[in-house]
Amino acid sequence: MMSHPARKSCDRAISQGSMKLYLIGFILSFILTIIPFVMVMRHSFSHTFTLIIILGMAIMQVLVHLICFLHITTSSEEHWNLAALLFTVILINIIVVGSLWNMHHLNSNMLVS
Repeated sequence: MMSHPARKSCDRAISQGSMKLYLIGFILSFILTIIPFVMVMRHSFSHTFTLIIILGMAIMQVLVHLICFLHITTSSEEHWNLAALLFTVILINIIVVGSLWNMHHLNSNMLVS
């Protein structure tokens, strides 16, 4: 069964990115940057709420960058890219959490009383 040539070119455009996808990614990234910036500059919310919003917007911005600019999807063709991404996230978490735990442990044991 042969695939239609127009479908192949459409699939290729989606996987390689299109100007529309890049524009959507740019606009979303801009909005996800401006919202925390305005919140911090205006001091209109509590410190804790502002921090939660900043972290939420950062996570959403990472997802926008992965989908719109790096073209990481869950399709079967992108299986190895997704596996490499997950492995990288796991390694970064191990390094960051391990470093924080190590610094906390050293700080609590090095206090002079």
